Amino acid sequence: MSLGEARFRGFTWRPLGRRDPVVAGLDLTIGAGERVLLIGPSGAGKSTLLHALAGALGTTIAGELGGTAEVDGRLGLLLQNPADAIVAERVGRDVAFGPENAGMPRDEIWSRVDESLASVGLAYGREHFSSALSGGEQQRLALAGVLAMRPDLLLLDEPTSMLDAETATGVRDAIVSAAGDRTLVVVEHRIDGWLNHVDRVVVLSGGGNIVSDGSVRSFLDGPSPAGVWMPGMPPPSPLDVPAHLVRPESEPLTISATDVAVELVTRTLRGTQRTRALSGLTAEVSPSMTTAFTGPSGAGKSTVLAVLGGLVKPSSGSITPDLHRWRSPRLAAAVGWVPQNPEHGFLATTVGDEARRTADRLHQPVDAGAVLEIFGLSRFAAANPYRLSGGEQRRLALVAALAHRPGVVLLDEPTVGQDPGTWAAVVGWIAAARSAGATVALATHDDDLTADAEHHMSQGVLR
Repeated sequence: MSLGEARFRGFTWRPLGRRDPVVAGLDLTIGAGERVLLIGPSGAGKSTLLHALAGALGTTIAGELGGTAEVDGRLGLLLQNPADAIVAERVGRDVAFGPENAGMPRDEIWSRVDESLASVGLAYGREHFSSALSGGEQQRLALAGVLAMRPDLLLLDEPTSMLDAETATGVRDAIVSAAGDRTLVVVEHRIDGWLNHVDRVVVLSGGGNIVSDGSVRSFLDGPSPAGVWMPGMPPPSPLDVPAHLVRPESEPLTISATDVAVELVTRTLRGTQRTRALSGLTAEVSPSMTTAFTGPSGAGKSTVLAVLGGLVKPSSGSITPDLHRWRSPRLAAAVGWVPQNPEHGFLATTVGDEARRTADRLHQPVDAGAVLEIFGLSRFAAANPYRLSGGEQRRLALVAALAHRPGVVLLDEPTVGQDPGTWAAVVGWIAAARSAGATVALATHDDDLTADAEHHMSQGVLR
């Protein structure tokens, strides 16, 4: 094998607790210096292939492994969930982690740290707390850590999925520049911005098989593969979700914020850092309406949802009603919150139990099977939530938060990691809940999702 080359032979992977393999008998060679775009439906095994090359399958991630996955040279892996990659409390130390473990000289380490942070547009400085970053900023921090290692093979799992369009363009340019003549494998769902920067497109089917492998031109000239967002493709029609699955069991609320500010305080043994996450928020969300909060990565969109839903106490200003004062059972019945990091909401050991958990605690009947079927998750009812793909986990988080039919629906980046079919299911659920009278608010960078909202608030100047 050549430096930077990757190769799969008869590769098969079945996660622990899953009946069927995600990928079976796959053969694939990625040549040194190639730039490959790896695409396919949600759950097709794209992340699995990256984890295999990194040596994580069968060790860090439990399951049954067959065949071989080999790579020659040093590799850098950007995980689909950036929070999984953060290892230090401060930004500079986090990026320095890899170079330090490689035994690089101190001056070179900090030179690479500063260079990598600048390349991904993180300008907070080395001492900024990692926990004070937004989801999109965490994604850029994780990427900086990968770039600082200057690996022979870059494996990037949805590196721009949680970023606004302008930031995504800058990050994509930084990746292409840093890649140079190195091997690059990128997994993405929204592929338009990558096609001019790769020389090969590999398409996986929903069953984890290769259905197309060739140049960008041959990919564009061939038939459109199922489950792929093709360039210029209009969004699909939202799925028609039955009203009885979304009709609110609790009263939909009008929630008003007046001049609200939120200051996050992070304390460690080394000191305290205060971060202004939100300031001057005046907004209202109402029943039978969808309100979309947009803006650049780090603008405070997630904080808006958290403070409106009573999950974060405002530092100043007022929220009416003040859900922060409500006891947990009452709040859980009233508000369904889908976090930006789906794993933050998982409490059960199976997908089916996760879908029923809140409703069971509230002594409320729920048709968990029908809800899981809507989101394409019914076949995973007995599986562990942590054995799902990133897109599947995000849909499960939506099921877990909303199956009990709350009157207030708060969704943080609900369409990240979704193919056209699963996107239609997520947006169909949102539309049905709104039509049934629920109060719906969401934070998103998805312009197609924003277009479906009646009320749009840009949070571009919150920090």
